[in-house]
Amino acid sequence: MNFKKLFMPCLSILISYSAWSQTPENVTSELVILNVKTGEEKSILKEKRHFEAPNWSRDGKYLLINSGGLLEKIDLSGKNFGHLHSGLVTSANNDHGLSFDGKTLIFSKNDKGLGSRIYIIPIEGGKPELITPLYPSYWHGISPDGKFLAYCAERNGQWDVYIIPSTGGEEIRLTNSDGLDDGPEYSYDGQWIYFNSHRTGRMQVYRMKPNGSNQEQLTFDEYDNWFPHPSPDNQSIVYISYLEDQKGGHPFGKDVKLRIRDMVTKEIRDLTPVFYGGQGTINVHSWSPDGNWIAYVRYHKP
Repeated sequence: MNFKKLFMPCLSILISYSAWSQTPENVTSELVILNVKTGEEKSILKEKRHFEAPNWSRDGKYLLINSGGLLEKIDLSGKNFGHLHSGLVTSANNDHGLSFDGKTLIFSKNDKGLGSRIYIIPIEGGKPELITPLYPSYWHGISPDGKFLAYCAERNGQWDVYIIPSTGGEEIRLTNSDGLDDGPEYSYDGQWIYFNSHRTGRMQVYRMKPNGSNQEQLTFDEYDNWFPHPSPDNQSIVYISYLEDQKGGHPFGKDVKLRIRDMVTKEIRDLTPVFYGGQGTINVHSWSPDGNWIAYVRYHKP
């Protein structure tokens, strides 16, 4: 996630609408798509306002971003088609996305006085359904068969990775380590959940089996590595790296870059030069369906 890092972790109950004010006024946001094979970049939308956390639709026709608690549809030419489910999806934070079949929208919402909880709603519209009564809970992944949601949650002062049936029910804790475990996302083949963890005192990327077993560290460098997003072909992951130690936090407005790890050769390379970003850049899954492009947001100082 997102806002929870700003209050780590004992102040998590204070997470609220005020978290949106953490970004400076008059910031310029730029929605970019990047070809991971050729390095080609396309600037889709650049506006003097704050938006964040792009998803790519499962049919590849549009991008979904959030701004001010509302979700917006942006086509690949930059045309804004307005808010998705206006009046139904409100107070959304930057943890949102679509089921693999594209039929369901999952989003985390900052419920006033409580903190973040996870809801689902049919993409065609309907009544949002609360899935996680407990809070704070921040969604990050859904299993390919649509049966489970994966998320980061704080329970009894500790942040860990959990899963829960997508129809609701009892949550299942998958990690139990010192420090923040965050950003859980299923691989397309359903064999792994990728996540990031501060268990060593530095944020690194990990993966584990969907039942929490076989937890394996994947990065070992001096960067702060967050939010691994597995590719549609299961051959690589893209993640964001802070150049400096953020002490377990995920702030906005820092020097970052996007990197890619080949899961076969284990080679890691830079996808971008260093840019101004962080919180909101690439929090949630944003691969194109064909696996050639990744969407992200970079920011420009006022």
